[in-house]
Amino acid sequence: MSDPNTSNEIKMDADALYREEVFTDNAVGTLRRLTPVTSTGETDTARSQQFVGSTQVLTTAGPLPLSFEIQADSLADAAAAFGDAAKAAFEKTMEELKEMQRQQASSIVVPGQGGMDPMSGGMGGGNIQMP
Repeated sequence: MSDPNTSNEIKMDADALYREEVFTDNAVGTLRRLTPVTSTGETDTARSQQFVGSTQVLTTAGPLPLSFEIQADSLADAAAAFGDAAKAAFEKTMEELKEMQRQQASSIVVPGQGGMDPMSGGMGGGNIQMP
């Protein structure tokens, strides 16, 4: 997709089109095969197909949707690599969540630096002074 910061026009790139097919085992997840096509819809053999897996992992906070690329040359290879790719995506997601928690826990609230103003009930710098 074009960069929204450089143009107000939304324009699809006819040289980067893919045909999408969805496959599922009705149990673990889905595989999407993206086959490159020309602007006329014919298969573009100059570009390689892509595979994207998706599944949900049940956590204590509820289901966590995962979507991940799978490096494979065929649908059978993508299905065989699905489990390892899903596990890697889950581990990466958990690391990112832990990092976000660390950042949140290390943030320090300083009076007068924004945040909630208890006197007015809104946002902004308060008039609280430290002795």
